Amino acid sequence: MADDALFEFLHMEMVDHVYNVHTSKEEREQERGSCISILEGMGFRVGQGLIERFTRDTPSFKDDLDIMKFLCKDFWINVFRKQIDNLRTNHQGTYVLQDNRFRLLTQFSNSKQYLEEAPKYLAYSCGMVRGALSNLGMDSVVTADVSTLPACKFQVVIQKT
Repeated sequence: MADDALFEFLHMEMVDHVYNVHTSKEEREQERGSCISILEGMGFRVGQGLIERFTRDTPSFKDDLDIMKFLCKDFWINVFRKQIDNLRTNHQGTYVLQDNRFRLLTQFSNSKQYLEEAPKYLAYSCGMVRGALSNLGMDSVVTADVSTLPACKFQVVIQKT
């Protein structure tokens, strides 16, 4: 339990640090995209390392859906202490992962003010998912959407090469 709180605190501080490197509010608004890119890049590298460790003793995956199922169960349980609540796909390379109580958003109040701030707290997680998939040989674009806190949906679009 203590390590969960430490992870959540580290995540909050990381986001705060990246966003507060820019001193004025105007600079922060202009640099919002680059802040999200920095957080996403940090998550990407962590996702690559974690998936390498989690799949060490796992047999190879049959297809993209098999990889996504692993991500929603084993990877999510190891990182966020619960599995994804819902996985949907159009069977054409687009997956939607729904977490009704996303751990990194549970500390926020359910008000419009915090709803607008939620995306910056999801960039790191999007990067982790993208990094994990990248290390499994799947290039992807990962975005997150929040309509009510603490629920969120991650949309994964696999890039066919």
